[in-house]
Amino acid sequence: MRLFTFGYGFSAAALGARLKTQGWSLAATYRRAEDAERLRGLGVEAVSVGDGEALASALKAADAVLVTAAPDTEGCPGLRTLVPAMARAGAFPDWLGYLSTTGVYGDRQGGWVFETGRLAAQSMEGARRVAAERDWLDVGKGMGLTTTIFRLPGIYGPGRSTFDRLRAGKAKRITAPGQVFSRIHVDDLAAGLAASIARPRAGGIYNLCDDAPAPNSEVVAYAAGLLGIPAPPEIPVEAANLAGPAQRFYAESKRVSNARAKAELGWRPTYPTYREGLSAILQAGG
Repeated sequence: MRLFTFGYGFSAAALGARLKTQGWSLAATYRRAEDAERLRGLGVEAVSVGDGEALASALKAADAVLVTAAPDTEGCPGLRTLVPAMARAGAFPDWLGYLSTTGVYGDRQGGWVFETGRLAAQSMEGARRVAAERDWLDVGKGMGLTTTIFRLPGIYGPGRSTFDRLRAGKAKRITAPGQVFSRIHVDDLAAGLAASIARPRAGGIYNLCDDAPAPNSEVVAYAAGLLGIPAPPEIPVEAANLAGPAQRFYAESKRVSNARAKAELGWRPTYPTYREGLSAILQAGG
């Protein structure tokens, strides 16, 4: 079995590592020469996004395709690059996954959101994700592909967690009345994707997140306690001098349901709350 990913960042690498233990081979796109070397060092076949023939060949051999790149002003770069190559090669992978964001739901004032709910993105980034989801689902129908959308909250894991910000002295314990958000450990994300690959469903849409939406201030305080250091002082969001993306983030509050992924994929998060996730990272030396 073979996985091809458009981009090989934090999330794709976690899925690749999981599938590799099951005997899968891996291929991924790159843009810069140094990225190609990094991929080869990880045992991943490196495919240039500018090499149409190599892309077509890699896609023809793929059983599963994952698209991780964020959309730009012209739409999804993965769609622009991969669809012509798949059409040229006559490639029909058993599964095609697109990583989106729970930002497509916009603000719900702390209420629960489900995959069947309305999409009300409040940022340009969220609106672009809505459009990219629609485009991939349309392509899936038109080409007969088993396209699946995954809406993701904040992703954390070893090397990318509150611990790193605390150690660097950059963690802020921001308070916003009633504001909560969901998150997911990168290993649970990879497990959810692998579960979907094992149970492909054309047009499927899944929220992959933990079971316990929580405010930023609570998570930072807990992480500081695990490190045995004082928690940073609380800062009201109005006084935090946040940049544009962070301002937009704190303007939204919602609790994201993962019930569909549990019911349809048989998936359960190993780290159902940030407590288990952070504790496991620290125990592993992260």
